[in-house]
Amino acid sequence: MSDKKIKNYVILLAGGIGKRMQSEIPKQFLEVDGKPIIVYSIENFQRNPQIEKIVIVCIRDWISHLQNLVEQYSLTKVEWIIEGGATSHDSIRNGVFFLKDKISPNDYIVVHDAVRPVLPQKAIDEVLRVAHEKANACSSIHCHPPIVYTDDFISAISDIDREHVMLTASPQAFRYSLALKCYEKAEQDNKHDFTFTSSLLIHYGERVYFAKGTTCNIKITQKEDLPLLEALLKVPEESLYNG
Repeated sequence: MSDKKIKNYVILLAGGIGKRMQSEIPKQFLEVDGKPIIVYSIENFQRNPQIEKIVIVCIRDWISHLQNLVEQYSLTKVEWIIEGGATSHDSIRNGVFFLKDKISPNDYIVVHDAVRPVLPQKAIDEVLRVAHEKANACSSIHCHPPIVYTDDFISAISDIDREHVMLTASPQAFRYSLALKCYEKAEQDNKHDFTFTSSLLIHYGERVYFAKGTTCNIKITQKEDLPLLEALLKVPEESLYNG
């Protein structure tokens, strides 16, 4: 962080409708312990001193509701709310392209899922530290469970060496010029199916670097995740990350 001119911006993804949650309300807007999930996620970046501003990529029909939440909870780092795309790739692309005339090529973007609200400050700091050193970083953890390959989804035919497997998740951080270059290539190639930016970088020949993550950084996808989230929110933050 020696160059004080370099700034860090967040692209927070809130474009999903959460079909697996079987709820009329998109999962990022569901309340847990009296507060919407997305507010927890925003607050994690709101209180991190390294974060400059936040752009939220949101479902069009929920933008007005999100604007009200931003005002209600005084989320002052939320500078922009824009519409999401048809896929997660397109939503991230929308955020990256939106920032083109607003930030410097040497600035950094942090891409994060709004439905990953358990994010310790040390995990944010670590992904930024690695990204500033290597130009990109993915929050990652070692893979402990056995992994097998299936060709029919009802049986396994081979083991996968878990010693050479890492589990990656958001947050992921990138030098803005690097992310922009790759998304512009994807547009030229008409590719829209990359789940996350790290996959996009790998596709275009970039080496992706790991930042130490935490198993507590769960993604809320199903109803049974909500009680777990409620429990994790009660755990002291220093116990959520051993960095």
